Amino acid sequence: MNDSDTFDRVLVKLSGEAFADEVSSISPKILMSLARQLAEVNADGVQTGVVVGGGNIFRGTSPQATGMDRSSADSMGMLGTVINALALQDAIEKEGVPTRVLSAVMMQELCEPYIRRRAIRHLEKGRVVIFAAGLGEPYFSTDTAAAQRALEINARVILKATKVDGVYDKDPVLHDDAMRFEELTYLDALQRGLKVMDATALSLCMDNGLPIIVFDVFTEGNIRRVISGEPLGTVVRAANVAEPEPTKHAADPRSGNRGGDGVG
Repeated sequence: MNDSDTFDRVLVKLSGEAFADEVSSISPKILMSLARQLAEVNADGVQTGVVVGGGNIFRGTSPQATGMDRSSADSMGMLGTVINALALQDAIEKEGVPTRVLSAVMMQELCEPYIRRRAIRHLEKGRVVIFAAGLGEPYFSTDTAAAQRALEINARVILKATKVDGVYDKDPVLHDDAMRFEELTYLDALQRGLKVMDATALSLCMDNGLPIIVFDVFTEGNIRRVISGEPLGTVVRAANVAEPEPTKHAADPRSGNRGGDGVG
């Protein structure tokens, strides 16, 4: 990406863990920060979709689900994403921005069913659209749901909002010499086993040329900065002709935002 890159329709991917702090599975302080940032970009005229995870409540592949049938466990995880989506909707609307939750699983008393054309219409009307319940099927992560929904609504980029400031070659919490990538190709990320998104989601983005930006969402205003073209985080995209080795930067030992997401 370059400094002139801006986006008029984006898909923000928020993990369930992004909602939690040391005390609460859904932190009011974090919710307010996320809502303010999404309201800012909405005010700039950027059409914004959001896919939320549910790992702060329940994840089908977590130790919580040990011994459970995978389909049942994943269904519980889908319900967790709906809880997060409703919480985020409430916080965004308190910022004065109309918001709709569209669920891949029917629960009409709580939110609308996901219909692609309806989602696009909401975006065109200036509403933030939150996609809940993943793809509505077991065995598919919310990363894959983010890639699928981004393609369906014709988003220009996936913004993978995490607790870290990009993708590293190894865990920066454990390794002081960890290096952050400025840019990666899809194949680099897949072959190196870097935790950008899961392999299904990465492959879907690669097949359709959909770029991904991994960045730290806990610095207030970063969503707006990324959308406006500031060079934050790590960009994952198709290879250029005669592309050099991926650009790396050393981890900043002073950073307090280094965690599990986005680490190889």
